[in-house]
Amino acid sequence: MLQNSFIFLQGINHVLEKHLWNHGIRDWDQFLNAKTIPKISGRRKYFYDKKIIEARKALYCDDSSFFQKNFPHSESYRLYDNFKHDVVFLDIETSGLSPYYSYITMIGLYDGINSKTIIPPLQFDYHRLKKELEQYKLIVTFNGSSFDLPFINKYYPGLLPDAVHIDLRIAARKMDLTGGLKKIEKLLGIQRKEIIQDLNGGDALTLWRMYKATGDEYYLNLLIEYNEDDVINLQKLADIIIPRLKEKFIPKDGCLHPSSSPEKASRQHIAQA
Repeated sequence: MLQNSFIFLQGINHVLEKHLWNHGIRDWDQFLNAKTIPKISGRRKYFYDKKIIEARKALYCDDSSFFQKNFPHSESYRLYDNFKHDVVFLDIETSGLSPYYSYITMIGLYDGINSKTIIPPLQFDYHRLKKELEQYKLIVTFNGSSFDLPFINKYYPGLLPDAVHIDLRIAARKMDLTGGLKKIEKLLGIQRKEIIQDLNGGDALTLWRMYKATGDEYYLNLLIEYNEDDVINLQKLADIIIPRLKEKFIPKDGCLHPSSSPEKASRQHIAQA
């Protein structure tokens, strides 16, 4: 999907990118090999050629930071296949909704094999966690752009690596799937552990307050279970939504379906897949 993308080139929007696809310029090699391209001047093509070569080198070197700096955030889902071998699914729990009046109670991480729950300040070692996170090329969240990352950047500046960030809430919206993570999970048939399947974000906050008020670890352990399902289900959600986005928006034969648009999609298309 990444090598079909031209959206990271300055001045290339969705309309012009689809124009390229529909005129047989479906990937970077075809762009570089073309002598002329309709609607793109020779001067601009020379500039774009250099940028594509730079992107190809970054991909070869497994350098996700190049794409983090150059790719539109709303299109970062296109990078998933290329960097999912070094991915961390991340979700935090907090004492409230505002990073100015609340604090982080729990950080959940999942690398596709193992999950980890960190509870500041009891289990928190800034330098150790920073070193661990630096191994990842890709961070996947749900609503992390508005919630998780601002919280982390406020309380632990510099902790997060310079990696690509995919916000699955933004990706889901492209398939007309809106609402919270739990709602979308149910629409797609993603299951949770029976003990926490009916809990939501408000309940998670209540569990933390009950733990703080009583010291009873039952509430803490339940919150850990809840957070663990959050991060594990992020992978399940990504593995459903992203292939559907690729199928719908990236042409296989150079011909883009007239109704295809990154801004418009059908919930039925993904729910029935």
